[in-house]
Amino acid sequence: MNSSISADWLARTIVDRSIRGIALETSALIRAGALPVGARLPAIRDIAYEMKVSPATISEAWSELRRQKIIRGRGRNGTWVSGDRFIAQPERLASSGDYGAGVLNLSLAIPDTALLPPLAEALAHGATVDKLNSYERSRVVPELREAAEARWPYRPEAFLATNGGYNAVYNTLRALVAPGSAVAIEHPTAMRLLDILEDLGVRIVPVACDEHGPLPASLRAAAQERLAAFVFQPRLHSVTGQTVSAERLALIGDILAESDALIIEDDGVADISEAPPASLGVRFPERTIHIVSYSKTLGPDLRLAVLSSSAAIVEQVQSYRAFSAGWTSRLLQGATSWLLRDEASRDIVAKARIIYKQRRDRLAEALAARGIHTAPGSGLCLWVPIISEPFAMVTLAARNIAVNPGSKFSVLPSAHIRVATATLTERYEEVADAIALARSP
Repeated sequence: MNSSISADWLARTIVDRSIRGIALETSALIRAGALPVGARLPAIRDIAYEMKVSPATISEAWSELRRQKIIRGRGRNGTWVSGDRFIAQPERLASSGDYGAGVLNLSLAIPDTALLPPLAEALAHGATVDKLNSYERSRVVPELREAAEARWPYRPEAFLATNGGYNAVYNTLRALVAPGSAVAIEHPTAMRLLDILEDLGVRIVPVACDEHGPLPASLRAAAQERLAAFVFQPRLHSVTGQTVSAERLALIGDILAESDALIIEDDGVADISEAPPASLGVRFPERTIHIVSYSKTLGPDLRLAVLSSSAAIVEQVQSYRAFSAGWTSRLLQGATSWLLRDEASRDIVAKARIIYKQRRDRLAEALAARGIHTAPGSGLCLWVPIISEPFAMVTLAARNIAVNPGSKFSVLPSAHIRVATATLTERYEEVADAIALARSP
C-alpha cells in the first residue's frame, strides 16, 4: 500500500500538540490501523502549518518514531509508516543467532548447569513459606530479606524482590526515568541494558572505562548532560570481567556528589565474582538502587533478584509493578533464601566461581600465546580486541564457532568480540587458533 495522508487530517485527529503528544498519538493511530503500513506522511512543514506548531516540533516527534522504527525515511524523499516494528522488542537480544548442530556456541554468557546447586530441597522449603498463594502484594518475604541482607554492601531502608535482575532494572527505569532523559552507562555494557534504555527512549550517554572501572573524566563529562541516572556494574562487569576498584568507586562517588542523578548498580553475576559486594549506597542511600541477581549463581529458573533503595524509591518501583504481576513468587523467594543460607549450596557456588575463572584464564592464556592480550578478570566471558568485527564474525562462523560482536554491547564503534567461556570445557587451543585468524583481515 502506498496511500498518502493529508496534513489537514492529521491536524484534526491529533489533539496533544506537544512533541511527546504528537509522537504518542501518531503511534496510536498506526497501531490502530488508521495510518496503514506503507502510507506516506505529509511534509513536516505542511503538518506544522496545519497544527500551528513549529516544524522543529514535528521533526522531533518524527525522530522519536523513527528511533522506534515506527516510521522510516526523511527529508525530500518522504516519510512512510513502517511495518518493521509496532511492538517493543529487545533488538540486540533478538538478533542473537539460532545455531544448529555442530556449532560451538560461545555467544551466550550463561551459567554451566552442572555447576548450579540442586533445587529440590530449596523448592520444598519454598512451599512452606508464609502466606503462600496469597494475593497480598508483598515486597519481599522476611527470610529472603534477612538472607540477602547478610551479604549486602550497605544498610538500605527497604528491599524489593523482583523477577530477575533485568526485570529489576526495567521496572526501576520505567518507574523513575522519563523518556528523553539523559542516562549514563558504561562503554561497553550488557546488551540487555542497552535494549532496555533504547526501549525507554532515553538519551544514552556512554562512559568510557579502563581496567579499574568508569573513567572519572568521562563520567564528569557525562554529568554535564544533567543525568537522570547512571547505570553501572561495580562488582563484576558482565562483558569485560573487570571490577571497579575501591579507589575508582570513591572517585565516582565524588563526581556523582555534584549531581542528583539516580545511581543504579547492577550486580548481575553476584558471587561468581571474587570481589566483595560494593555500593555507593553507603554514601547516597537516598538515591542508590542496588540490584543483585541470583540467576547466574543459584539458577535462572528461580527468576529472582533483590533490589534495595530508599523507602520512597522502593514504593515508586512497587507502584509501577502494580500494573503487572505486583509481586514476585513467594515460593521462589523462599527457595532462594534457603539456598543463600545452605552451607552446601554456598560451597557449590564457591567451587563454580573457581572453575569459571579457570576456564576464562585458560582461553586468555591460549590467546596470549598467540599475541592477543585480554584484560585480567573473572566471570563468564572474555572481551577480545580485534581489527574488524565483520571479518572476525565471518571467519569464526566458517569454523563453526559462534561469538557476539562487540557492537552489541555499545552505542559507540567497537573493535571487539565477546567470547563466552562459562561452558567451554575443552578445545581451548582450537578456539584460540580460530580467534587468531579472525583477529585481522
